[in-house]
This record gives sequence, structure tokens and C-alpha cells, in this order.
Amino acid sequence: MPELPEVEVTRMGVGPMLQGQKIHQINIYHKQLRWPIKDELKSLAGLTIKSVSRRAKYLIVQIEQSYVLLHLGMSGKLCVVDKSIAKQKHDHFEIVLTTGQALRLNDPRRFGAVLMFDEKSELDLWLAKLGPEPLSGDFNQQQLYKWTQKRQVAIKNCIMDNKVVVGVGNIYATESLFKSAIHPQTPANKLTQAQCAKLVDEIKLVLARAIKQGGTTLKDFAKADGKPGYFAQELLVYGRSGEKCKSCGSIIETMVIGQRASAYCPSCQPRL
Repeated sequence: MPELPEVEVTRMGVGPMLQGQKIHQINIYHKQLRWPIKDELKSLAGLTIKSVSRRAKYLIVQIEQSYVLLHLGMSGKLCVVDKSIAKQKHDHFEIVLTTGQALRLNDPRRFGAVLMFDEKSELDLWLAKLGPEPLSGDFNQQQLYKWTQKRQVAIKNCIMDNKVVVGVGNIYATESLFKSAIHPQTPANKLTQAQCAKLVDEIKLVLARAIKQGGTTLKDFAKADGKPGYFAQELLVYGRSGEKCKSCGSIIETMVIGQRASAYCPSCQPRL
């Protein structure tokens, strides 16, 4: 599943190709994604793309006064190709530019989304419940400590809650907790301020490194240029159950937390 670094890398890839370009045509090949794609999107033909930004794991394409919200779901990816290239099996949505290039959404599982908002206030309302961006100053030690003191849930579940901080998915939560020497099942309200400070720092470092490396290639993700991300080569615990810890040599174990597999080192991340 594309997580925040993969979505940010996608934004960095497609943004320069779209910004300032005029839309020639919009094609909807399969309406039934997470929510049905509405035909009113076709009315954006003839307008100019002003910007491509990201909020959490959503990409926001501003087209003059309107906004198109894109979500990659479980297996979606975006790429910019020449419009003469044949449509692929799972290409569901396409923005054709007057340059002859086209932005295509390919989504085999169809859990992605393409939504249109006529006003920024409508978009803001849709995004209002999201927590702070993890790489921003709004996500800090004080903010995380305040949230953890209210919760008895496992800290891994807490940092994966989009109301606490957006975009910290399973891969990056697992790696950040390992680097912070915090057991993933530790009750959130048991963390000290020092642990919260360390965890915030590691989340920021892990996500920034993943973006720099082009994301993590597991099953479905590839960058906008079709090349894979390389952060998977740096994973210390995620996906390494049964292997030796690179720090201490203990065997990496896995437990289920919040219906997700959670890898950890029993020596580096001891239970309280």
C-alpha cells in the first residue's frame, strides 16, 4: 500500500509535468473506485493546472478554482505518459494535456479515489479531521505527549492514527519504534516525554530518508517514472521476522497489533 513517502515521491514526479499545463480532455474508463468517479470532472477540460500538492496520503491537483483529490488506495499508482501509449488493463482515470502527455491512474484493486471539489472550503472540510503533517513543526514532542496521555492503546496504533499524525503507516511506524527502542505494544500513556521526543525525531528521520530513497518497494509501488524505490534495502525490522537483528543479533519477532503484523526486536525493544 503506498504510504506517505510513496505519495510524496509521486507528487515530486508528476507535479513538474502537470503544473502550468492546459487540460485537453479527461477520460473516465472505470467509474467504480472507492467512491464513483463523477462525470462532472470532464468539465475541467480547457482549464489550466495551477499546482500539485499533498496532504497526508492525498494528492491535490488545483485546476484554476477547482480541486481534484487523488488517493492511491491499496495498489494505485500515477504516471505521466505520452497519450499515444496504449491504455493498460487497470487504467481507470486519465487527464490528457494539450502537450500530448497524459496523467493516468492505474489501480488494480480499485480502492483509490478521484474526487472533485468546486470550492477550497469544500476541500478543507473533507480534510479537516486529519492530524498534523509528520515532517512539519506542528508534529512535535509536546503534541505527541499530549495525545499519548489520553490513550491506553498500543503506541503503534496511536502513531498510525491520522488524527494524531498523518501518513505514518505500518512500515514506517515499525521502523521508527525500533529506532526509538520502544516496544510496539507499549501503552501510549506509559511513554515519557523523553520517549515522545525520541519517537518524533525518528519518525521524521525515517520518513525523510524514505522520501530521499524514492519510497519502499514491496509489491505494488513504483515511482512516477516507473523505477522502484530503494528504502526497502534499509529496513531494519519490517519484513524481517525470523532474521537476526542488525543491531544486537537477536531474532526479530512478529506480533499482531491492530490487525497488522508488527515486527520488533525483543532485545532492543523490551516490554515494560
